[in-house]
Amino acid sequence: MPLMQNVVAINAAARQGIIAAQATSDEMLLESIADGGRTAMHILYSRHNVRVYRFILRMVRDASMAEDLTSQVFLDVWRTASQFEGRSQVSTWLLSIARFKALTALRQRRHEDIDQEEMLEIADDADTPEDSLDRSTTSAILRACVAKLSPAHREIINLVYYHEKSVEEVGAIIGIPQSTVKTRMFYARKQLAELLKGAGVDSLAA
Repeated sequence: MPLMQNVVAINAAARQGIIAAQATSDEMLLESIADGGRTAMHILYSRHNVRVYRFILRMVRDASMAEDLTSQVFLDVWRTASQFEGRSQVSTWLLSIARFKALTALRQRRHEDIDQEEMLEIADDADTPEDSLDRSTTSAILRACVAKLSPAHREIINLVYYHEKSVEEVGAIIGIPQSTVKTRMFYARKQLAELLKGAGVDSLAA
């Protein structure tokens, strides 16, 4: 019986630990990371590594490179957590680091300078999470239409729809005024809606 009680106690403690970890905010995790907290680093990584990887993959179009860059992003987080000033969400900060890493890697890979607009000319054939569309039948159409958007518009669609970032967060990641984000978003949605309509899809969700 004592053994069974010990097992129950251990399981209960484990559950409490998981609940506590889930309740810890990203900001609190960064504070702990800044103090050398490895457990906090593992939790932050588990929360955000997939999103960061997919964001980078959409830019570099190379799975191996995306994996390496994702590791570099979190290595930077480990080294510079104390520099986070809380001006944006932690997830926004992570994507800003990821974006810089991806752009730098693309410059190195092509052995020449490449500006943001040129980099974004790379077609993005990843699925965009448009809940109003039936992915099983329209994903290919949607990918093709997104690929036809201008570079700036494609980046806005990626951040707003796939990564669910707000206007303020998108501005922080790209480094443009919120008014410019809103303008690009308006024309991006209009252009994408026209492309989808021409491809036989009536409309996007509001």
